[in-house]
Amino acid sequence: MSVFETPATARFKPSRMAMWVSLAFPLSQACAQETTLSPVTVTAPAETPSYQVERAASPKFTAPLLDTPKSVTIIPREVLDERGAVSLADVLRTTPGISLGSGEGGTPMGDRPFIRGYEASTDMFIDGVRDLGRFAHEAFNIEQVEVVKGPGSAYSGRGSTGGSINLVSKKPLNENFIHGSLGLGTDQYGRVTADVNRVLAPGVAARLNVMKHTADVPGRDTVDQDRWGIAPSVTFGVGGPTRATVSYYGLRADDVPDLGHPFDTGLPGAAGRPVNVDRDNFYGVAGRDKRSNDADVGTIDLEHDVSGDLKIRNVTRWSQTTNKYIMSRPSIHAASGMVNRDWRASNKRNEALTNQTDVSGKYRLGQFDNDFSLGLEFSREKLSDGSTGTTTAVGRTDLYNPNPYLPAYTGTTIGDFGSDYELANKTSTKAIYGFNTLHLHEQWDLNLGVRWDHYSVTDGTAGRTDAMLNYQVGLVYKPRPNGSVYVAYGTSSNPSGETAGQSGGADGAAGGGLGGNRVNLEPEKNRSLELGTKWDVLDKRLSLTAAVFQTDKKNQRAGDPLTGDVELIGNNRTRGLELGASGNVTPNWAVFGGYTYLDPKLKDDGAGSNDGKKLKYIAKNSLSVWTTYKLLPNLTLGGGATYMSSRWMNDANTLELPSYWRYDAMATYVINRNINIRLNVLNLADKTIYDGSHVGIFANVSPGRSAIATVNFSY
Repeated sequence: MSVFETPATARFKPSRMAMWVSLAFPLSQACAQETTLSPVTVTAPAETPSYQVERAASPKFTAPLLDTPKSVTIIPREVLDERGAVSLADVLRTTPGISLGSGEGGTPMGDRPFIRGYEASTDMFIDGVRDLGRFAHEAFNIEQVEVVKGPGSAYSGRGSTGGSINLVSKKPLNENFIHGSLGLGTDQYGRVTADVNRVLAPGVAARLNVMKHTADVPGRDTVDQDRWGIAPSVTFGVGGPTRATVSYYGLRADDVPDLGHPFDTGLPGAAGRPVNVDRDNFYGVAGRDKRSNDADVGTIDLEHDVSGDLKIRNVTRWSQTTNKYIMSRPSIHAASGMVNRDWRASNKRNEALTNQTDVSGKYRLGQFDNDFSLGLEFSREKLSDGSTGTTTAVGRTDLYNPNPYLPAYTGTTIGDFGSDYELANKTSTKAIYGFNTLHLHEQWDLNLGVRWDHYSVTDGTAGRTDAMLNYQVGLVYKPRPNGSVYVAYGTSSNPSGETAGQSGGADGAAGGGLGGNRVNLEPEKNRSLELGTKWDVLDKRLSLTAAVFQTDKKNQRAGDPLTGDVELIGNNRTRGLELGASGNVTPNWAVFGGYTYLDPKLKDDGAGSNDGKKLKYIAKNSLSVWTTYKLLPNLTLGGGATYMSSRWMNDANTLELPSYWRYDAMATYVINRNINIRLNVLNLADKTIYDGSHVGIFANVSPGRSAIATVNFSY
């Protein structure tokens, strides 16, 4: 249901299926007109795809993943398609070692992942360039998702205490094809995508990705999604030494924001968990609550191969994102046992301009071969606030039988999102960085990286500037060509105001804004030590990884016990173990998954009394496995299991999200070389899952069971 539909029009209409068929029909007709097919009597299905990825897309990686002294998880396009993932949140929800947080009034709604115990919502990248606009990312134009783990300011700049996430976009290729899909499912799910690539002239290729998606959220009353996206790109010089790619990404999303269920705080016998109610209970206000995300991103990507050993790349990107919402925050009213529906509203526009240059290649120094990458980065961003209009408070609703359509709601003034914006925050970054892999011996590599950042931020009333130097060093030993053992050390910095341009990040005294006396504080410093091993086994079909690590933050922002001011007096520590597998066990059996153990500890809480408590939002154990097997030449079956242990939602460790198991299933049948049908059943057991929270006030409810049938075609 669109956020502008009335409850009466939200019911399923037969015309919706006709709409989806009509959207897909012209594309399929175009394919049929363009390709004349002779009768086919024998079908040769494609081989089982491999989940292995040998190298990261970023030029900052100066070695293959096998020889990189760092934990890197790469989720390829095949896994996204097979699992039915349509957003970055879908991808991260089933990635071990990552937990999800939630936005609220002061923290904008958008992707909010935590990696190895630390927030990474401001450490998102698209094609190696920091994504300064915060919104919920779609999957239609993603080629793969790269999760780099461990403090990495040498790699990514400010932040990245636990790691960073890079989204690799689809690019024009030197071939002609048309890929498309039409998906229909339960809960009025409808999705159509098209991926068209054409060689327009010798050396010139264009690619167009489009998407339309509407659906109700399974297991949630009143909550729905409606969005569309387009991503055209053109590359000049395909296959040549000089290439220029011009691209645009546009996304328009309208949905009903849903903060889920309140915690039971205030009820008799409260256990510090979400209330025990029907999963579909919606505590928002129908007709008022709405959210609109718009994203416009333009990129010019220039590449030149000076020689076989030297390459130059320059990327210029302009982006503008807007995030508008008005929503209800549910909480228990202790005296009555009913649910408060406090409103939260925001209207923010983020504009950013970034220019990044990378020079990468090979050289020989004495008797040693080297792979290197050098770079410069300049960026400016500004965050502006717009009007949200006015709204009046609404009455409480029953905990067990909420009614978002009560007559009392008709008098509520709808939030009026204005189009005039006033500047609220500005940031600028100037950085220089370098990476080098020194091949000491056929069995020994030394990996070095360093970055210097000049970061300035102002919120209109206060500002500060920091110069930050961070580095990483790793030693790799290769006992055999198909395996490596490494030890690595890295640092990162969290300056005050690092989230000012996005109004996101950690909460409370540890927050990254400039409020209070934070403007006077030096950056937080983080360091990590990691020992790991990587192996390509079974004729190099399957990649296995293992790592143990410890990350320390020695000068965490915390309240002073004497003055109450925020000072750099806290510290915390996270220890952990990670295991991973990706690839093929046999030619017909593919597997992708991993396990993460985390022990996050708040060692010094400053003025608080939470010393020794666990860090909030973080699961001690998380596991995710996805596997497929080609049972017959035309039939592939797949399934996945995801486990996440309980997570504390506050520093005092009194509010908790429960653990959960989630199971998914998939079957793909190949009709012919051009068409296949895939059936996905998500959350097979229809479990009630809480996958995120905001300091234990409310808990986001993950979608219930859904079934989706998708017809995929390729010409």
